Amino acid sequence: MSTENEGNPVPPAPSAPPAPVASPAASPQGSAPGGNAPTAPLPPVPQSAPGAPEATAHQATAHEGPTHQGPYDAQAQPPANQPSGPAGPAGPASDGSWPPPPPATPSYADGGAGVPTGPGGPGGPGGWGASYQQPAPKPRSRRGGLFAAVLVAALVAGGLGGGIGYTLAKDNDNHGSTTVSASDGTASQVKRAPGTIANVAARALPSTVTIEAESSSGEGGTGTGFVFDTQGHIVTNNHVVADAVDGGKLTATFPDGKKYDAEIVGHAQGYDVAVIKLKNAPSDLKPLALGDSDKVAVGDETIAIGAPFGLSNTVTTGIISAKNRPVASSDGSASSKASYMSALQTDASINPGNSGGPLLDSSGAVIGINSAIQSTGSGGFGSGQSGSIGLGFAIPINQAKYVAQQLIKTGKPVYAKIGASVSLEDTTNGAKITDQGAAGSAAVEQGGPADKAGLKPGDVITKLDGTVIDSGPTLIGEIWTHKPGDKVQVTYKRSGQEHTVTLTLGARQGDN
Repeated sequence: MSTENEGNPVPPAPSAPPAPVASPAASPQGSAPGGNAPTAPLPPVPQSAPGAPEATAHQATAHEGPTHQGPYDAQAQPPANQPSGPAGPAGPASDGSWPPPPPATPSYADGGAGVPTGPGGPGGPGGWGASYQQPAPKPRSRRGGLFAAVLVAALVAGGLGGGIGYTLAKDNDNHGSTTVSASDGTASQVKRAPGTIANVAARALPSTVTIEAESSSGEGGTGTGFVFDTQGHIVTNNHVVADAVDGGKLTATFPDGKKYDAEIVGHAQGYDVAVIKLKNAPSDLKPLALGDSDKVAVGDETIAIGAPFGLSNTVTTGIISAKNRPVASSDGSASSKASYMSALQTDASINPGNSGGPLLDSSGAVIGINSAIQSTGSGGFGSGQSGSIGLGFAIPINQAKYVAQQLIKTGKPVYAKIGASVSLEDTTNGAKITDQGAAGSAAVEQGGPADKAGLKPGDVITKLDGTVIDSGPTLIGEIWTHKPGDKVQVTYKRSGQEHTVTLTLGARQGDN
């Protein structure tokens, strides 16, 4: 999921990985506390648009835009010293952060370094996930010419030797052959058992598509999607189709070469999920089976399908490296808001163009949507696109399924919220409710869920349903794994004393 956030910083990484939620059958969580923990830090807090106040609040129910305005549920106060320029993919952590230097900011799997992996990102002139450009050939050196000459000579000699060998073998055929050739029909008769990678790929590939999104100005890129139902709905990432939102063009191409025009049914920037629908959809569509991402265990095998660098129908494999990994990402544009997820981490090779594609388990069921990658490359405009280093992130399918169904039903996303603004500062202490909300609003929404539960400005939320909360972005990602109306246990500290209350999550519709 190429989600390298270029150009526009996004919320900082939590200083420590969240504690796993106890599950009788699940494997241990991939994130382990301590100085060597592999937690992928979240990107820094997005800065305000030019001329806007340096520190604003962010609500825990929507992803944050560069201006941090709007009725987001958990508002955050970014650090005063937060840089306003592009987020460096491997910049140093703020003072007091988790010991190891944080890796590069996760980027969308469609774009260049630190950018979305699908269309709509700044991965070079072609946008997120623009087709890979073959570098211009270097002038041939004298050494190269000499090597070529020697190679040709060797091939000629080899051909001559081969000819002599064939003649000798033919003249002495009565001595028998030392090789055995397979019959012509053997290759087609090979049986690949269910559960093998080849079998899973053969069944899943016909239900995946390569998506091309183009804006009205002609800019765009490539991403991936998969068949969600027989009515022609395709699920993908929001950043894959972002270029085509306002009067752009969308096409979806199947592995057999059949190409269809498509239209956007709905998109959720905060969740980074979108649904498109094929025009004149065929009647023989086969939706991919959806798995249960809650039952996924660390170490489970994974299979990713996508179009890395425009190479459609590419299959890669790996394992689940960690669960509940807090990730915040942004496409880096001036109007961008951050996306938050409590992600599945995988080491399956995911590159720009994989965004929106399915992450499958060993049975072929979809357990996630590939959305972001961590990268050490600088990438960005003019410096090429970075690729996989074995740190990929996928939106859990249980969450994506709920979002997709809402988009198909109403065309708009619905976010769970607590009705309180929290700080997005890089801290290990928890998510602190700020003194003031966005645009001067109250930090705790009057009559909202947090207000009814007795939460006040200055309270520091440390757990949500037993999951450790070490920062505002982590809280937002965890809240969004729930649905409006869910009851959650919130643990918080006030004046050094710990308290636990039951809170019923509220709802907010739309991205604005």
